[in-house]
Amino acid sequence: MKRFVVSRKMICAVLVLLPSFAFSTRAQETIVLTLDKALEIAMTESPTVKVADREIEKKKYARKGSYAALFPQVNFSADYTRTLQKQVMYMDGAFDMTSMLAPITEPLIKGTDKTIADLVPGYKEGTLAENINANIPKPEPSEGGSEGISVGRDNNWSLGFSAGMPLINASLWKSLAISGLDVELAIEQARSSKIDMANQVKKSYYGVMLANDSYRVFKDSYDNAMENYRDIKNKYDQGLVAEYDLIRADVAVKNLEPNMLQAESAVTLAKWQLKALLGIDLELSVECEGMLEDYKTLLFDDYLSTDTALAGNTNLKQIDLQSSQLKKTLEMQKLDFLPTLSLSAAYNWSAMNNDFKFKNYQWNPFSIVGLSLSIPIYSGGSRIQRMNQTRVTMNQLAIQRDDTKRNLQLAVKQYMDNMNTCLKRYEAARRGVGQAERGQLIAQKRYETGAGTLLELNDSELALTQSRLNYNQAIYDYVVAKADLEKILGKDTQKI
Repeated sequence: MKRFVVSRKMICAVLVLLPSFAFSTRAQETIVLTLDKALEIAMTESPTVKVADREIEKKKYARKGSYAALFPQVNFSADYTRTLQKQVMYMDGAFDMTSMLAPITEPLIKGTDKTIADLVPGYKEGTLAENINANIPKPEPSEGGSEGISVGRDNNWSLGFSAGMPLINASLWKSLAISGLDVELAIEQARSSKIDMANQVKKSYYGVMLANDSYRVFKDSYDNAMENYRDIKNKYDQGLVAEYDLIRADVAVKNLEPNMLQAESAVTLAKWQLKALLGIDLELSVECEGMLEDYKTLLFDDYLSTDTALAGNTNLKQIDLQSSQLKKTLEMQKLDFLPTLSLSAAYNWSAMNNDFKFKNYQWNPFSIVGLSLSIPIYSGGSRIQRMNQTRVTMNQLAIQRDDTKRNLQLAVKQYMDNMNTCLKRYEAARRGVGQAERGQLIAQKRYETGAGTLLELNDSELALTQSRLNYNQAIYDYVVAKADLEKILGKDTQKI
């Protein structure tokens, strides 16, 4: 029994620790990303892109639903009404039985009267008819206070099917074309979301690369400072250098350490931002392949081959689709002046009774079929005013398109100018790195031989660090400006 208790405790302990084991295992997994791979993940896993794709699907269903208006609409209905107070009907002269039976009684009376005249001598023909008419009371007409006749029954039931469909409706047919443009607009909006997402992923990926490169620069500078500190400490222990040099070397290390730690934190933050954009777990370990320097051989050729045409710009395309929708809407509004013809049919059953004995009910069927022609004549000018509103909106959209195009052309020129400036900065930084590396090497040799000072060595290290940071920043600014330019030009996931 004791073994069973111990075994159960062990099982419970394992079950408790399993989530931490799984988390630890997952946290140790490392995903190596390229820019193309990151874009591919973003296009499939990003919530923004998924929402845009669902919007396209919704518009497609809406278009299919609009076509349903062309088909017959069949409905079943059932009605029940309870009569609380029956309607009373009054009928003047409706109960004059003499008048109602006159076609039957008059021939009989005349025949009888003639028979009597033939059999009875001295009988005057017509006497019988006169006596009968004289003794029949005349009916009094119904008045407001007179008794009426209650009409109807307590329970009234009605159920049946009805159907209808348009035969001629020009405005309805035109509305189907508008629903098709809705789908095209949703597709273009989804493409806009993907372009925007690609732009964000590129810039975030480049941000990770910049953070990694900056960290490497600070790490190399820190390692050089540590190496100099060890060398100076060895010389100080041997009495070859003054204590001031040792203090300066130690201070240089301490000054570089916060920059290195801040750069390391920037790498972590940049990776979090990238993972959030890609829609993946923030706890997963991610490494971005490559360095900013990998793009240096493409910069000049890429700048010269850049196509600045706005044919693929998504904003202009959306405005053009909206303009097409307005044109179709105006045509549809003009068609509202035409007649419409529709077909309707119904088949119903009705029953009336004073109780709820359904088995005794008598259901009476009736059916109808008909055509309905509607010819618009006058509506107070509402149709004309709707058309005027649509025309004004079209003019507004045309003005908006011209303004948008001008702003886009300005943005393209600005990005191209930024890229050109980045190329010049890159070239200057490249030469600066070369000179800084040579200067640092000379300062190192001068200090080792005693011809130089520690201050010169620290200055050369600082100059080399700054020139490398400028070098990386120039490449980063170029690729970011190129990514923004691609967004303006409407390029989906193309990378430089």
